[in-house]
Amino acid sequence: MLNRAPAAPGENRYGEPIGAHEQVQRRTMFVLIITQVIGTIGVGIAPSIGILLASEVTSSETWAGLARTASTLGAALMGLPLGTLAARFGRRFALSSGWWTAAVGSIILVGAAQYSLIVPLFIGLLLIGAGSAVSLQARFAATDLAPHHRKGRSLALIVWFGTLGSVLGPNLGVPGEVLSRHTGLTVFAGAFLIAGVCLALAGVLVFVWLRPDPLQVLQETVAAPPAATGPRQGRIRLIVAELRTNYAARYALIAILTAQVVMVSIMTMTPVHMAQQGDSVTLVGITISLHIVGMYALAPLVGIIADRLGHRWAIVMGIVVFLASLVIGGLWPTDIGWLIASLILLGVGWSFINVAGSALFSAVISNETRASSQGGVDALANLFGATAAFAAGPLLAVSSFSVLSIIAIAVLVPLAVLTARFRPVSLTPTERQIPDDSDH
Repeated sequence: MLNRAPAAPGENRYGEPIGAHEQVQRRTMFVLIITQVIGTIGVGIAPSIGILLASEVTSSETWAGLARTASTLGAALMGLPLGTLAARFGRRFALSSGWWTAAVGSIILVGAAQYSLIVPLFIGLLLIGAGSAVSLQARFAATDLAPHHRKGRSLALIVWFGTLGSVLGPNLGVPGEVLSRHTGLTVFAGAFLIAGVCLALAGVLVFVWLRPDPLQVLQETVAAPPAATGPRQGRIRLIVAELRTNYAARYALIAILTAQVVMVSIMTMTPVHMAQQGDSVTLVGITISLHIVGMYALAPLVGIIADRLGHRWAIVMGIVVFLASLVIGGLWPTDIGWLIASLILLGVGWSFINVAGSALFSAVISNETRASSQGGVDALANLFGATAAFAAGPLLAVSSFSVLSIIAIAVLVPLAVLTARFRPVSLTPTERQIPDDSDH
């Protein structure tokens, strides 16, 4: 490692005046947006073509369902390690490592698809889940140098651009067919090869372009050493200790986890419910696509609302929209028009709570546990989502879609109570970590 000259007073080690981060933030946002779009094209293949491949290779709906869980589990397992890497070596190293891990998983899936191999199928889907974890961590990277009054908008913008890749990813079967005709690969193998190239390219771009590293600039600015240099148990203890004393961070975490459980439990069971009614695969696809639009299309607006009105009011709006969705789904579960409206609102409600909760968490968490805590949040969200999806199946089997909606409403009650009691946080310039323009 090259030795750097000591920073001059009022400057960080990059020679930048402390507080003058606008240019670095603009570059960070540009790099994150480009890599988010390219990388999520590869990530978007897992919940669509990955499931089709699992059905073909295993010839079992049960194994196909477990294969989807493997991808979600991979995202959960990678959340905290990626946060730890970011804390020790910066966002650039963590994000590029995650994209490259997902690329390796995608290449393994090329072999699994070409030769119908079950074990490589699960390994590949587990590794490609790292791409989902990186995509989530990128939204936090966008807030590292963002002024307090723009954290919500910065985070939401990265979430929104990730939608482009998520929409394109499931359609890689089309270029996969073209590649198949010219190479002899199967359609699925060709699709995963394209995904692997996108994931690897995203890793290269973020590794080369994300300079200076936004998290390292932040650490220099607040004169705090990088966190998470000790053993994993020590890191986890630090995170737990902070959550015990940091009221706002604890509230934000509960909001994120609640939104994930409610959204995933209903969303994953809607196709099953529609199939039981005899609805076509095309109609199921349209419904889920509109749900995804609801999740991401309004993200920039949600970020602005969170910044201007406050995180608490954005979460209140999300709870109200969630309730509207669940009431509609519970009262008219067999009416396809109302069901589609319910799924769109379900996505919008998730967007309000997830974006506002993530922005609040990023704003109030201390620098000492910042990156590791953010990785832990993503890991927990994926684990809670996977658990909710697993539990929703038996619940639907022994009851009905209406009962599932009622249970989801019950899950919202604790968050609603906490939100009613939550005292909005007013951060001082020091606590904001990055000074606002108004502070100068």
